[in-house]
Amino acid sequence: MSYSQEAKLELINALNCITSAAELDEFKNLVAGFFAKKAQRAIDEMWDNGSITESTIEQWGNEHMRTPYRHASNRS
Repeated sequence: MSYSQEAKLELINALNCITSAAELDEFKNLVAGFFAKKAQRAIDEMWDNGSITESTIEQWGNEHMRTPYRHASNRS
């Protein structure tokens, strides 16, 4: 059995124990925290090895990556 399959089974087992909206919110926050920590570790590693610098972060802050809105009459 792959790690992915094992993870899915563990999540299903955990979800079966949730009995309220409050518990579901707590579970979602735990999962979000797990992935936030994982992302932070990756960012720290990139900072430590020089892949990103303060200049890179400033550049990201100035980027405009939103998709421009199109008026409904201009859609194809």
